[in-house]
Amino acid sequence: MSTAYAGPCSDAIDTMQARIDAKLEAKAAAGPTAKQGVAAGMSVQPTPASIAAAEEKLDEISPKKVKAIRRGMARARVADKVGDLRSCRKALAAVQRVLGP
Repeated sequence: MSTAYAGPCSDAIDTMQARIDAKLEAKAAAGPTAKQGVAAGMSVQPTPASIAAAEEKLDEISPKKVKAIRRGMARARVADKVGDLRSCRKALAAVQRVLGP
C-alpha cells in the first residue's frame, strides 16, 4: 500500500480548482451554445479543460486568461510539491486575480 503526499498547499489548490471548475460551468450554462463535436456522441464526458477550450472558441474566456490560469495553477502545484507554501499561495493569489470574483 502506498501513501499519497499532500503538500502544505494541497487543500488550497483543490479549493481553487473547484472555483475554476464552477466558474467554467456557470459560464457554459449562461453563454451561447456551439455545435456538438464528434466526441459528444461517443459518451465522452467533458472535462474542465475541454469546457475551457470550447468557451475559448466562443470568446467567453480569452486565451490569455486561460493561459494565465493554467500557468498559475502549474506554479502552485510545483511549489506545493517542493513544500514551498509561500510560492504556492502567491501563485494561487495570481490565479484568483485573473479568475475574478
